[in-house]
Amino acid sequence: MKHLSRFVPALSVAVASVVTAGGLVSCSAEGTAPPEIRVNQAGYATGETKYAYVMGDGAALADARFAVVDEGGRTVLRGTPGPSAGPWNGTYDTVRAVDLSALRKAGTYRVRLTGSSDVLSPRFRVAPARELTDPLRADGVRFLRTQRDGADVLPEETGRAASHLTDERALVYEAPRYDAAGERTPVTDLTRVAGPVDVSGGWFDAGDGLKFTHTASYVVGLLLTVERDTPAVAGLPAEADHGLAWLERMWDGSQGVLHAQVGLGSGNERLRGDHDVWRVPEEDDALSVRPGDPDYFLKHRPVFRANEPGEPVSPNLAGRTAAAFALAAQTRAEEDPAAARRWLGKAAEVYAHAGTGPRGPLVTTFPASYYREDVWQDDMEWAAVELARAARELGDARGARWQREAVSWARAYLGSDGRGSLDVSDVSALAHAGLLSSPGLDDATAAGVEADLGRQLGEGTRRSERDPFGAGVALTEFDAVPRAFGLVATAGLYARATGDHRYDAFAARQLGWVFGANPWGTSFVVGAGEVYPHCPEHQVANLAMSRTGRGDVLRGAVVNGPNAAHLLDDLDRVDGMRPCSAEPSGHRWSDFDGHGARYVDDVAAWQTVEPADDFTATALLALSVGAGT
Repeated sequence: MKHLSRFVPALSVAVASVVTAGGLVSCSAEGTAPPEIRVNQAGYATGETKYAYVMGDGAALADARFAVVDEGGRTVLRGTPGPSAGPWNGTYDTVRAVDLSALRKAGTYRVRLTGSSDVLSPRFRVAPARELTDPLRADGVRFLRTQRDGADVLPEETGRAASHLTDERALVYEAPRYDAAGERTPVTDLTRVAGPVDVSGGWFDAGDGLKFTHTASYVVGLLLTVERDTPAVAGLPAEADHGLAWLERMWDGSQGVLHAQVGLGSGNERLRGDHDVWRVPEEDDALSVRPGDPDYFLKHRPVFRANEPGEPVSPNLAGRTAAAFALAAQTRAEEDPAAARRWLGKAAEVYAHAGTGPRGPLVTTFPASYYREDVWQDDMEWAAVELARAARELGDARGARWQREAVSWARAYLGSDGRGSLDVSDVSALAHAGLLSSPGLDDATAAGVEADLGRQLGEGTRRSERDPFGAGVALTEFDAVPRAFGLVATAGLYARATGDHRYDAFAARQLGWVFGANPWGTSFVVGAGEVYPHCPEHQVANLAMSRTGRGDVLRGAVVNGPNAAHLLDDLDRVDGMRPCSAEPSGHRWSDFDGHGARYVDDVAAWQTVEPADDFTATALLALSVGAGT
């Protein structure tokens, strides 16, 4: 999703660094590999359903038992693993669940497998949910702070300086045309159409330097939802304000234009784009270039817009941007009503410009292959829901109309093709939950949106029942980890809106999978647990932050996680990339690949370890509204 075919291989040698995986047993040189125990390394909430997993040779595990030991070595729980849930790969032909739900006393523990094998798991905590999630939520905000661009870069977070100050006077260009083969390389020169405009600040979208309205509006909307509905997170309001300020710059109300993107992804034989180089962002400012130079658009970054002046805005972008502005109105309604009314006015303005009869592809990014979106009614539903709520809080008479429109958009979404679950391309869970919580909702609409939330969770539950480790997402598709977090968030939203907690146990299993109870035994959040990504595909982390020698330099970043094995046949290396590759102690990650899925912790493996803003924002929401929080 992030950068399909983004780099031409340029380096062939990687330097390996070994990850210490406490408690994992090395493979035998001959014979059967020892079993492995997988636990939620971020910890289990005291009252939740708790599962660990043991994977190994079926015959060797036939008489297996387990014991849970505390920090003093005392056994606090004994039991027998559950029946085999099936094979994972040729080496580990049996996966058995270990039910730890009876473990309710707060403390730090390990699982010991007894019988024919003696294997010890990584450490894990049992604690009240807030004790576990609050540090993780703070880390998520920390990651967004490292993603800052412009004059407000935080040197203490990244060791770097202000960047892309030329974005303060950027020029607007016609959208590039891309080659038919992959829609990745502009085949024409760029044509200036407007500007200058101030599009400075904001966040880098992922491991590179591009900035997108599509993702930023989603992230701002989620941050403000967390701020409005959940316990406070240190630094989150300030970070939401940072993103909101950039999003406001992207909307030109005088022209009725929403700018969609800052920066060129891939260039051509005459010019270079963001994905053609590997550098720290402030190096772009130091370039001495003139129009026509290959690196001109690295320093003087082009802006592309979602619509022509006077033309409708792609409804997906208009909807989510309006929702973010309406949420800003809500979070300011009590302490600054004047500012809140200004944000409501801006939200209403963007919403009114939505082109709700799109005839061509929806606008997301340039090229659209970076982020595809096929359904837009969910964005409009989310906007109308948040507009109506803001209007109620501010006494604005337009609230009743927006409420009716929210119902209309919800019905339109329910009748659309391609309905999904919560992630950057589908916000229906947020919209539905908000609609269910609004006053005066008719019974038929309430039943429809509640059923659709149940559809999303039901699909995940059925997939979980077929997966040996209980994963509710497809491991051979992009965004497995953020989609798992999306299911956790949806379970929490569903429980809050309906009072029905039937999906709490499912959500707990998804959190366990994300934080280490998976075949690879790694957390997919940097800094969480004993084993986590050490070599994210991220330019600043690789060049500016990695000099510290620490593996958690991008703490709080959420990575994609496993992906289809064939996508990792050739890793994409580029000139300037500092080699970094991490393997688990005594193993290679490939030892644990299975079911067509593969995981690699290598700076060149964008398919598995590139972090992104939308990934982390989804995790923040999940950890804030998830079941048990």
